[in-house]
Amino acid sequence: MSRTRLLALAATALCAVFAAPTARADITIGVAGPLSGSEAAFGEQFRRGAVKAVEDINAKGGVLGQKLVLHLGDDACDPKQAVAVANEMAARKVPFVAGHFCSGSSIPASDVYAETGILQISPASTNPKFTERGLGNVFRTCGRDDQQGQIAAGYIAKQLKGKVVGIIHDKSAYGKGLADQTKDALNKLGVKEAVYEAITAGEKDYSALVTKLKQAKVEVLYLGGYKTEGGLIVRQMRDQGLKTVLMGGDALVTEEYWSITGAAGEGTLMTFSPDPRKNPANADLVKFYRAQNYEPEAYTLYTYGTIQAWAQAAEKAKSTDAKKVAAVLKAEKFDTALGKIGFDAKGDVAAPGYVMYVWKNGKYDYAE
Repeated sequence: MSRTRLLALAATALCAVFAAPTARADITIGVAGPLSGSEAAFGEQFRRGAVKAVEDINAKGGVLGQKLVLHLGDDACDPKQAVAVANEMAARKVPFVAGHFCSGSSIPASDVYAETGILQISPASTNPKFTERGLGNVFRTCGRDDQQGQIAAGYIAKQLKGKVVGIIHDKSAYGKGLADQTKDALNKLGVKEAVYEAITAGEKDYSALVTKLKQAKVEVLYLGGYKTEGGLIVRQMRDQGLKTVLMGGDALVTEEYWSITGAAGEGTLMTFSPDPRKNPANADLVKFYRAQNYEPEAYTLYTYGTIQAWAQAAEKAKSTDAKKVAAVLKAEKFDTALGKIGFDAKGDVAAPGYVMYVWKNGKYDYAE
Protein backbone atom coordinates (compact mmCIF):
# COMPACT_ATOMS: atom_id res chain seq x y z
CA MET A 1 0.00 0.00 0.00
CA SER A 2 1.38 3.44 -0.90
CA ARG A 3 2.43 5.95 1.75
CA THR A 4 -0.16 8.38 0.33
CA ARG A 5 -2.91 5.78 0.74
CA LEU A 6 -1.85 5.08 4.33
CA LEU A 7 -1.91 8.77 5.20
CA ALA A 8 -5.38 9.11 3.68
CA LEU A 9 -6.72 6.19 5.73
CA ALA A 10 -5.14 7.56 8.89
CA ALA A 11 -6.71 10.95 8.28
CA THR A 12 -10.12 9.34 7.72
CA ALA A 13 -9.81 7.33 10.96
CA LEU A 14 -8.76 10.44 12.89
CA CYS A 15 -11.75 12.36 11.59
CA ALA A 16 -14.04 9.50 12.66
CA VAL A 17 -12.61 9.54 16.18
CA PHE A 18 -13.20 13.27 16.59
CA ALA A 19 -16.61 13.13 14.90
CA ALA A 20 -17.94 10.28 17.07
CA PRO A 21 -18.62 12.33 20.21
CA THR A 22 -20.80 14.77 18.28
CA ALA A 23 -23.08 12.00 16.94
CA ARG A 24 -26.41 11.88 18.80
CA ALA A 25 -27.79 8.39 19.30
CA ASP A 26 -31.54 7.84 19.52
CA ILE A 27 -33.16 7.53 22.95
CA THR A 28 -35.01 4.24 23.38
CA ILE A 29 -37.92 4.38 25.81
CA GLY A 30 -40.11 1.50 26.92
CA VAL A 31 -43.83 0.84 27.06
CA ALA A 32 -44.92 -2.20 29.06
CA GLY A 33 -48.37 -3.70 29.35
CA PRO A 34 -50.60 -6.63 28.39
CA LEU A 35 -50.09 -6.84 24.64
CA SER A 36 -51.46 -10.38 24.84
CA GLY A 37 -53.84 -12.21 27.13
CA SER A 38 -57.27 -11.29 28.48
CA GLU A 39 -56.39 -7.62 29.01
CA ALA A 40 -54.78 -7.11 25.60
CA ALA A 41 -57.33 -4.40 24.74
CA PHE A 42 -55.69 -2.21 27.37
CA GLY A 43 -52.26 -3.11 26.06
CA GLU A 44 -53.38 -1.94 22.63
CA GLN A 45 -54.49 1.35 24.19
CA PHE A 46 -50.99 1.70 25.65
CA ARG A 47 -49.39 0.91 22.30
CA ARG A 48 -51.58 3.30 20.31
CA GLY A 49 -51.05 6.14 22.76
CA ALA A 50 -47.30 5.60 22.91
CA VAL A 51 -46.75 5.31 19.15
CA LYS A 52 -48.57 8.57 18.48
CA ALA A 53 -46.85 10.39 21.34
CA VAL A 54 -43.41 9.38 20.10
CA GLU A 55 -44.35 10.32 16.54
CA ASP A 56 -45.54 13.77 17.62
CA ILE A 57 -42.58 14.44 19.91
CA ASN A 58 -40.12 13.41 17.21
CA ALA A 59 -41.87 15.69 14.70
CA LYS A 60 -41.04 18.58 17.03
CA GLY A 61 -37.38 17.67 17.37
CA GLY A 62 -37.44 14.80 19.84
CA VAL A 63 -36.02 15.03 23.35
CA LEU A 64 -32.72 16.80 24.02
CA GLY A 65 -32.17 16.95 20.27
CA GLN A 66 -32.49 13.18 19.91
CA LYS A 67 -35.23 11.09 18.35
CA LEU A 68 -37.25 8.73 20.52
CA VAL A 69 -37.46 5.04 19.65
CA LEU A 70 -40.17 2.91 21.22
CA HIS A 71 -39.56 -0.56 22.64
CA LEU A 72 -42.66 -2.57 23.58
CA GLY A 73 -42.74 -5.10 26.40
CA ASP A 74 -45.58 -7.62 26.81
CA ASP A 75 -46.23 -8.63 30.42
CA ALA A 76 -49.69 -10.21 29.79
CA CYS A 77 -50.61 -8.83 33.25
CA ASP A 78 -48.50 -11.60 34.78
CA PRO A 79 -46.15 -10.58 37.64
CA LYS A 80 -43.35 -12.96 36.64
CA GLN A 81 -43.52 -11.91 33.02
CA ALA A 82 -43.55 -8.28 34.14
CA VAL A 83 -40.26 -8.80 35.99
CA ALA A 84 -38.81 -10.41 32.86
CA VAL A 85 -39.92 -7.41 30.82
CA ALA A 86 -38.39 -5.04 33.39
CA ASN A 87 -35.08 -6.90 33.21
CA GLU A 88 -35.18 -6.70 29.42
CA MET A 89 -35.76 -2.94 29.63
CA ALA A 90 -32.78 -2.68 31.97
CA ALA A 91 -30.62 -4.68 29.57
CA ARG A 92 -31.54 -2.21 26.83
CA LYS A 93 -30.62 0.64 29.19
CA VAL A 94 -33.86 2.52 28.60
CA PRO A 95 -34.12 5.60 30.85
CA PHE A 96 -37.90 5.51 31.09
CA VAL A 97 -40.81 3.04 30.95
CA ALA A 98 -44.46 3.98 30.53
CA GLY A 99 -46.19 1.10 32.29
CA HIS A 100 -47.33 -1.28 33.46
CA PHE A 101 -51.13 -1.67 33.31
CA CYS A 102 -51.99 -4.16 36.04
CA SER A 103 -50.91 -3.18 39.56
CA GLY A 104 -49.82 -6.78 40.07
CA SER A 105 -47.30 -6.21 37.27
CA SER A 106 -46.26 -2.65 38.06
CA ILE A 107 -45.37 -3.33 41.68
CA PRO A 108 -42.80 -6.14 41.17
CA ALA A 109 -41.45 -4.52 37.99
CA SER A 110 -40.89 -1.26 39.86
CA ASP A 111 -38.32 -2.94 42.11
CA VAL A 112 -36.26 -3.85 39.05
CA TYR A 113 -36.55 -0.33 37.68
CA ALA A 114 -35.51 1.14 41.02
CA GLU A 115 -32.42 -1.08 41.17
CA THR A 116 -31.39 -0.28 37.60
CA GLY A 117 -32.06 3.46 37.51
CA ILE A 118 -35.10 3.49 35.23
CA LEU A 119 -37.90 5.99 35.74
CA GLN A 120 -41.37 4.40 35.67
CA ILE A 121 -44.65 6.21 35.10
CA SER A 122 -47.76 4.05 34.98
CA PRO A 123 -50.78 5.38 33.09
CA ALA A 124 -53.06 2.84 34.78
CA SER A 125 -51.85 1.07 37.96
CA THR A 126 -54.11 2.24 40.77
CA ASN A 127 -53.12 0.13 43.80
CA PRO A 128 -51.91 2.53 46.56
CA LYS A 129 -48.94 0.27 47.34
CA PHE A 130 -47.38 1.22 44.00
CA THR A 131 -46.39 4.67 45.25
CA GLU A 132 -46.34 4.00 48.99
CA ARG A 133 -42.96 2.24 49.20
CA GLY A 134 -40.70 5.27 49.01
CA LEU A 135 -39.25 4.47 45.59
CA GLY A 136 -38.11 7.75 44.10
CA ASN A 137 -38.42 6.53 40.51
CA VAL A 138 -42.14 5.61 40.56
CA PHE A 139 -44.99 7.80 39.27
CA ARG A 140 -48.49 7.42 37.87
CA THR A 141 -50.75 9.63 35.78
CA CYS A 142 -53.91 7.83 36.95
CA GLY A 143 -55.53 7.99 40.38
CA ARG A 144 -55.47 5.51 43.27
CA ASP A 145 -57.86 2.83 44.47
CA ASP A 146 -58.48 4.59 47.77
CA GLN A 147 -59.73 7.59 45.77
CA GLN A 148 -61.71 5.34 43.44
CA GLY A 149 -63.23 3.44 46.37
CA GLN A 150 -64.39 6.64 48.04
CA ILE A 151 -66.23 7.77 44.91
CA ALA A 152 -67.87 4.36 44.50
CA ALA A 153 -68.87 4.18 48.15
CA GLY A 154 -70.25 7.71 48.14
CA TYR A 155 -72.35 6.98 45.06
CA ILE A 156 -73.75 3.78 46.57
CA ALA A 157 -74.53 5.47 49.89
CA LYS A 158 -76.32 8.43 48.27
CA GLN A 159 -77.65 7.56 44.80
CA LEU A 160 -78.32 3.90 45.67
CA LYS A 161 -79.26 4.47 49.29
CA GLY A 162 -80.88 1.50 51.03
CA LYS A 163 -79.87 -1.05 48.38
CA VAL A 164 -78.45 -4.40 49.49
CA VAL A 165 -74.76 -4.45 48.57
CA GLY A 166 -72.45 -7.30 47.63
CA ILE A 167 -68.69 -7.05 47.01
CA ILE A 168 -66.55 -9.48 45.03
CA HIS A 169 -62.93 -9.47 43.87
CA ASP A 170 -60.67 -11.59 41.68
CA LYS A 171 -57.78 -11.91 44.19
CA SER A 172 -55.45 -9.77 42.05
CA ALA A 173 -53.50 -6.83 43.48
CA TYR A 174 -55.79 -4.52 41.55
CA GLY A 175 -59.08 -6.33 42.14
CA LYS A 176 -58.74 -7.13 45.84
CA GLY A 177 -57.18 -3.76 46.55
CA LEU A 178 -60.03 -1.91 44.87
CA ALA A 179 -62.73 -4.06 46.49
CA ASP A 180 -61.22 -3.63 49.94
CA GLN A 181 -60.88 0.14 49.54
CA THR A 182 -64.53 0.35 48.49
CA LYS A 183 -65.59 -1.91 51.35
CA ASP A 184 -63.74 0.19 53.91
CA ALA A 185 -65.20 3.41 52.54
CA LEU A 186 -68.72 1.94 52.55
CA ASN A 187 -68.39 0.66 56.10
CA LYS A 188 -67.26 4.11 57.27
CA LEU A 189 -70.43 5.52 55.71
CA GLY A 190 -72.51 3.03 57.69
CA VAL A 191 -73.19 0.63 54.81
CA LYS A 192 -72.47 -3.04 55.55
CA GLU A 193 -72.18 -5.45 52.65
CA ALA A 194 -74.38 -8.57 52.65
CA VAL A 195 -71.86 -10.59 50.62
CA TYR A 196 -68.09 -10.42 50.36
CA GLU A 197 -66.61 -13.08 48.08
CA ALA A 198 -63.47 -13.90 46.13
CA ILE A 199 -63.88 -15.23 42.61
CA THR A 200 -61.42 -17.01 40.35
CA ALA A 201 -60.43 -15.07 37.25
CA GLY A 202 -60.73 -17.06 34.04
CA GLU A 203 -63.74 -19.12 35.08
CA LYS A 204 -66.70 -19.29 32.73
CA ASP A 205 -69.44 -20.46 35.10
CA TYR A 206 -70.42 -18.12 37.96
CA SER A 207 -73.81 -19.67 38.58
CA ALA A 208 -72.95 -20.59 42.20
CA LEU A 209 -72.04 -16.97 42.90
CA VAL A 210 -75.21 -15.73 41.21
CA THR A 211 -77.30 -18.11 43.32
CA LYS A 212 -75.67 -16.75 46.47
CA LEU A 213 -76.36 -13.19 45.36
CA LYS A 214 -79.98 -14.08 44.69
CA GLN A 215 -80.36 -15.66 48.14
CA ALA A 216 -78.86 -12.56 49.79
CA LYS A 217 -81.10 -10.31 47.64
CA VAL A 218 -78.10 -8.28 46.51
CA GLU A 219 -79.20 -5.23 44.52
CA VAL A 220 -75.80 -3.64 43.90
CA LEU A 221 -72.76 -5.79 43.22
CA TYR A 222 -69.35 -4.14 43.41
CA LEU A 223 -66.64 -5.88 41.39
CA GLY A 224 -62.94 -5.54 42.05
CA GLY A 225 -61.73 -7.09 38.83
CA TYR A 226 -61.65 -6.94 35.04
CA LYS A 227 -64.04 -6.74 32.13
CA THR A 228 -64.21 -10.42 31.19
CA GLU A 229 -65.33 -11.68 34.59
CA GLY A 230 -67.58 -8.65 35.05
CA GLY A 231 -69.22 -9.21 31.69
CA LEU A 232 -69.83 -12.90 32.29
CA ILE A 233 -71.23 -12.29 35.78
CA VAL A 234 -73.67 -9.62 34.64
CA ARG A 235 -74.89 -11.84 31.80
CA GLN A 236 -75.40 -14.79 34.15
CA MET A 237 -77.21 -12.56 36.65
CA ARG A 238 -79.64 -11.53 33.92
CA ASP A 239 -80.06 -15.14 32.82
CA GLN A 240 -81.18 -15.99 36.37
CA GLY A 241 -83.54 -13.02 36.50
CA LEU A 242 -81.42 -10.77 38.72
CA LYS A 243 -81.66 -7.05 38.00
CA THR A 244 -78.68 -6.40 40.28
CA VAL A 245 -76.65 -3.35 39.23
CA LEU A 246 -72.99 -4.12 38.58
CA MET A 247 -70.47 -1.48 39.59
CA GLY A 248 -66.74 -1.65 39.01
CA GLY A 249 -63.61 0.37 38.50
CA ASP A 250 -61.54 1.59 35.59
CA ALA A 251 -60.93 -1.94 34.25
CA LEU A 252 -64.46 -1.85 32.80
CA VAL A 253 -63.64 1.23 30.71
CA THR A 254 -63.36 -0.50 27.36
CA GLU A 255 -65.84 -1.19 24.58
CA GLU A 256 -64.86 -4.85 24.89
CA TYR A 257 -66.96 -4.95 28.06
CA TRP A 258 -70.11 -4.32 26.02
CA SER A 259 -69.02 -6.84 23.40
CA ILE A 260 -69.15 -9.43 26.21
CA THR A 261 -72.38 -8.29 27.85
CA GLY A 262 -74.52 -6.99 25.04
CA ALA A 263 -77.74 -5.48 26.37
CA ALA A 264 -77.14 -7.16 29.75
CA GLY A 265 -74.48 -4.51 30.42
CA GLU A 266 -77.03 -1.69 30.34
CA GLY A 267 -76.81 0.37 33.51
CA THR A 268 -73.41 -0.93 34.62
CA LEU A 269 -71.62 1.73 36.66
CA MET A 270 -67.87 2.32 36.87
CA THR A 271 -65.38 4.83 38.17
CA PHE A 272 -62.74 6.38 35.94
CA SER A 273 -60.85 9.65 35.70
CA PRO A 274 -62.29 12.51 33.61
CA ASP A 275 -62.36 11.52 29.93
CA PRO A 276 -59.57 13.36 28.06
CA ARG A 277 -61.46 12.85 24.78
CA LYS A 278 -63.90 15.50 25.98
CA ASN A 279 -61.15 18.11 26.30
CA PRO A 280 -61.43 20.49 23.29
CA ALA A 281 -57.63 20.77 23.25
CA ASN A 282 -57.48 17.10 22.23
CA ALA A 283 -59.91 17.42 19.31
CA ASP A 284 -57.26 16.95 16.61
CA LEU A 285 -55.72 14.03 18.48
CA VAL A 286 -59.07 12.28 18.83
CA LYS A 287 -59.81 13.00 15.19
CA PHE A 288 -56.51 11.36 14.20
CA TYR A 289 -57.39 8.11 15.95
CA ARG A 290 -60.95 8.00 14.70
CA ALA A 291 -59.70 8.50 11.14
CA GLN A 292 -57.88 5.20 11.69
CA ASN A 293 -61.14 3.60 12.87
CA TYR A 294 -59.78 3.41 16.39
CA GLU A 295 -61.55 4.88 19.41
CA PRO A 296 -58.94 6.42 21.76
CA GLU A 297 -60.77 5.43 24.92
CA ALA A 298 -59.57 4.80 28.45
CA TYR A 299 -55.77 4.63 28.66
CA THR A 300 -54.92 5.62 25.08
CA LEU A 301 -54.57 9.32 25.87
CA TYR A 302 -53.33 8.55 29.38
CA THR A 303 -50.33 6.80 27.83
CA TYR A 304 -49.90 9.65 25.37
CA GLY A 305 -49.92 12.15 28.24
CA THR A 306 -47.55 10.01 30.31
CA ILE A 307 -44.89 10.15 27.62
CA GLN A 308 -45.47 13.88 27.16
CA ALA A 309 -44.85 14.49 30.87
CA TRP A 310 -41.61 12.50 30.85
CA ALA A 311 -40.36 14.23 27.68
CA GLN A 312 -41.04 17.70 29.09
CA ALA A 313 -39.38 16.80 32.40
CA ALA A 314 -36.31 15.43 30.61
CA GLU A 315 -36.02 18.65 28.63
CA LYS A 316 -36.22 20.74 31.80
CA ALA A 317 -33.73 18.46 33.56
CA LYS A 318 -31.46 18.59 30.50
CA SER A 319 -30.96 14.88 31.11
CA THR A 320 -32.67 11.49 30.91
CA ASP A 321 -31.14 10.45 34.24
CA ALA A 322 -33.97 9.00 36.37
CA LYS A 323 -33.11 10.96 39.54
CA LYS A 324 -32.82 14.26 37.73
CA VAL A 325 -36.04 13.76 35.78
CA ALA A 326 -37.87 12.57 38.92
CA ALA A 327 -36.87 15.77 40.73
CA VAL A 328 -38.33 17.87 37.92
CA LEU A 329 -41.52 15.78 37.79
CA LYS A 330 -42.12 16.50 41.48
CA ALA A 331 -41.35 20.20 41.17
CA GLU A 332 -42.99 21.33 37.93
CA LYS A 333 -46.28 21.23 36.02
CA PHE A 334 -46.65 19.76 32.54
CA ASP A 335 -49.01 20.50 29.66
CA THR A 336 -50.33 17.18 28.43
CA ALA A 337 -53.32 15.52 26.82
CA LEU A 338 -54.51 15.00 30.40
CA GLY A 339 -54.44 18.73 31.04
CA LYS A 340 -51.87 20.51 33.20
CA ILE A 341 -50.58 17.91 35.64
CA GLY A 342 -47.96 17.58 38.35
CA PHE A 343 -46.91 14.97 40.89
CA ASP A 344 -46.61 14.89 44.66
CA ALA A 345 -43.66 13.63 46.69
CA LYS A 346 -44.86 10.02 46.40
CA GLY A 347 -45.24 10.19 42.63
CA ASP A 348 -49.05 10.34 42.61
CA VAL A 349 -50.56 12.66 40.03
CA ALA A 350 -52.03 16.00 41.06
CA ALA A 351 -55.05 16.09 38.77
CA PRO A 352 -58.86 15.86 38.93
CA GLY A 353 -60.04 12.67 40.61
CA TYR A 354 -62.53 9.98 39.70
CA VAL A 355 -66.06 10.37 38.40
CA MET A 356 -68.87 7.86 37.90
CA TYR A 357 -69.73 6.54 34.44
CA VAL A 358 -72.67 4.47 33.24
CA TRP A 359 -73.08 2.10 30.27
CA LYS A 360 -76.05 2.94 28.00
CA ASN A 361 -76.78 1.59 24.53
CA GLY A 362 -73.29 0.22 24.07
CA LYS A 363 -71.49 3.41 25.12
CA TYR A 364 -70.39 4.87 28.42
CA ASP A 365 -70.62 8.44 29.64
CA TYR A 366 -70.78 10.38 32.87
CA ALA A 367 -73.53 9.22 35.20
CA GLU A 368 -75.97 11.75 36.60
